[in-house]
Amino acid sequence: MKPNRKQNRCKYHDYSRPGAYFVTICTKERRHYFGEIETQQTADNVGATVPGRPHMKFSKIGKCVENAIKYYNQMDNGIMFEHYVVMPNHIHAIIALYPAGDRGRSPLQYVVRNLKSYVTKNIGFSPWQTSYHDHVIRNRKTYEIIANYIRTNPKTWENDCYNTNS
Repeated sequence: MKPNRKQNRCKYHDYSRPGAYFVTICTKERRHYFGEIETQQTADNVGATVPGRPHMKFSKIGKCVENAIKYYNQMDNGIMFEHYVVMPNHIHAIIALYPAGDRGRSPLQYVVRNLKSYVTKNIGFSPWQTSYHDHVIRNRKTYEIIANYIRTNPKTWENDCYNTNS
């Protein structure tokens, strides 16, 4: 018998309609399958080493995730990862769903399922936590706040709630 799972979709929102969603997808047990955050050292104009901007150094699995997202963005199917970041053990994304014919059901869950499936098939095992978290973005101000959070996520990795090393 399967345990009762908490419903994690917004009860009163029609997911079949166009909109923007903030989505977080985690790895099983928050393992660092996708790579690590590293701070690239750069040289200044007098030869001294200066700490650079933190960024992701992708593992093979992380590159597979990145390629899957880029592939989605090349398709003309009304789905766009407008902002995203692949972190060591999770992905944050703003996924926008545009009108593209009569879908009749929630395209968001299929986007997440297809992304997870593509990566799983390409690496030979599932690195994913069973579900995902989404937040319906209702206005431009919220969109901008979330987009900034995504852009700056590698800089704040040391204090990130998903960082199992802190």
